[in-house]
Amino acid sequence: MDHAVVIGASMAGLLTAAALHRRFATVTVLDRDTLPAVDVHRRGTAQSRHAHGLLARGRETIDELLPGITAELVAQGAMEGDLQRHSRHYHAGRMLARGDSGLIGLLVSRPLLEGQVRRRVSALPGVHVSPGKVVTGLLSRDGRVTGVRLADGEPIPADLVVDAGGRASRTPLWLGELGYRPPEEERVGIDLRYGTREFRRGPSDFGGDLVVVIAPTVESPRGGVALAMEDDRWIVTMAGYGEGPGLGLTEFAEFAAGLWAPDLHRLVSTAEPIGEPRTYRIPAGIRRRYERLARFPEGLLVVGDAVCAFNPIYGQGMTVAALEARMLLDPDLRPLPFFRRIAKIVDGPWEITVGGDLVMPGVEGDLTPKVRMVNAYLERFHAAAAHDPELALRFLRVSNLYDPPPSLMSPGTLLRVLRSGAQRAVPVPA
Repeated sequence: MDHAVVIGASMAGLLTAAALHRRFATVTVLDRDTLPAVDVHRRGTAQSRHAHGLLARGRETIDELLPGITAELVAQGAMEGDLQRHSRHYHAGRMLARGDSGLIGLLVSRPLLEGQVRRRVSALPGVHVSPGKVVTGLLSRDGRVTGVRLADGEPIPADLVVDAGGRASRTPLWLGELGYRPPEEERVGIDLRYGTREFRRGPSDFGGDLVVVIAPTVESPRGGVALAMEDDRWIVTMAGYGEGPGLGLTEFAEFAAGLWAPDLHRLVSTAEPIGEPRTYRIPAGIRRRYERLARFPEGLLVVGDAVCAFNPIYGQGMTVAALEARMLLDPDLRPLPFFRRIAKIVDGPWEITVGGDLVMPGVEGDLTPKVRMVNAYLERFHAAAAHDPELALRFLRVSNLYDPPPSLMSPGTLLRVLRSGAQRAVPVPA
């Protein structure tokens, strides 16, 4: 095939181009933003100023698409770490047991990660990354998308168009213009508000650990993370449902004091602050059900946040985007089979995030008896995983998208949880 066009130079768009260059003579990536020549934040990715970690599965997949990129990032200051041995994971009021998991995550700032990915993708044969290009519509003929139209009226013909335009994707609107039904949309109103500050990192902080994750609970619906980054920095992001931290150092520390584990409060109260604090707000988690459509034009695909925009506090978005990009290596690029394949990727993390969100105060959505039962079981699971490294590893394999969520309720796992003696009731749905 000759030419593919990717809408958006986000991580999803760049990884999409990395996959498509193996199948197309030319790949053009179009982005409305001005793309920086150095590794700095850019206007089109406001969330880049907040904590980003790369899960083990995401790191492995990006290395498949761009061989050697992990080593390149580490050479520039990024850090690898075992996500069980070098991390503190607090869930349901307990810290998961330590162990050697073999799950190696990557600790790196979003500007450095995206910048290096963009450099590698731009250097691939036949790939062109074009900034300042606003796509306003699709070209089509005889039920097939044949390219895109830019804001200045310029047509760009293509054999395949992939929309990686994020939450603001216009594909649902464009489908209507072409005479197709848009996908049904699932929304979970979370009103997540978060704030971020950076701090100087010392070698003795957290005893040398690289990651701290404090998940919100129903009793304390605030969460936060501290991730080590290049240049001896911590990035600390804290969030709440319907409330976020103030950005003044005193207000930021007061919010941290409201977390049920003390680690982040100790850090932000004693470490040297650097840089400017930032806020962000996510009103809802959104999933567009392209896989349920009966008709869809050939020559058009959708990936990344344009398909499913998760609650970012779970940190799964970049890994899902990488796995979706890898699906583009499949010989069958017909839209509906592709959407059914990536739906299997999205199902697990969507189940995890929605199940966790729906029990939080003020979250809008259908809290079914099944969700109540699963969350009650997970409380008991985490109580057991606090002193059982094998259970902790099984949870981390799910959260890193190696295993599906139902694996946490396999017969062997259930028996291990029940034998743990963790005293948390698991109600049966009415």
